[in-house]
Amino acid sequence: MIDLYTWTTPNGRKASIMLEECGLDYEVHTVNIGKNEQFEPAFLKISPNNRIPAIVDRDGDGGPVSVFESGAVLIYLAEKTGKFLAPRGAARVKALEWLMWQMGGLGPMLGQAFHFSNAAPEKIPYAITRYQTEAARLFRVLDKRLGEAAFLGGDYSIADMASYPWVSGAFGLIAKAQPEAVGEAANIRRWLDAVGARPAVQRGMAVPSL
Repeated sequence: MIDLYTWTTPNGRKASIMLEECGLDYEVHTVNIGKNEQFEPAFLKISPNNRIPAIVDRDGDGGPVSVFESGAVLIYLAEKTGKFLAPRGAARVKALEWLMWQMGGLGPMLGQAFHFSNAAPEKIPYAITRYQTEAARLFRVLDKRLGEAAFLGGDYSIADMASYPWVSGAFGLIAKAQPEAVGEAANIRRWLDAVGARPAVQRGMAVPSL
């Protein structure tokens, strides 16, 4: 059994999608970041950075294993199950490249674009333009890659699970704000349809149910 600590964010849904795809038994523990529950001492012991998602694998090697940071959770579950990440070679490298691309670029930039466009108490045109422009550039990178392969790693992998929750939520916003920069993005649209049609992805995107 795996304990999943999560909330209704793109990062949180990476973990629930992977758990559903792997068919692992898990128990959901909500961490309401709107109420600052991520700063509770009990959660801090599991996630030192006070961020969701985090997991505790009760059946880990040598006893319970806790894992924080969404990318680390995906890699851990992939290696535990032998699914959605090649054990070695070029296929593994490619999936990890695009996983790191999501974690280091796509996620943070989309998060900032959403914040300054929709959530910031003060509209700062420079910040809005900066992050929307970078998000549009990243979508062009994504579209180019998906014109080369059906999925980010070649085969469907944890790289797709990491990117899908972010892209599905933000693509429309950026495409509307910067239509010329984003372009037609036919490859992204095809990929969104393909990943979004997977039953495990649909179930994972509904976690937690509030």
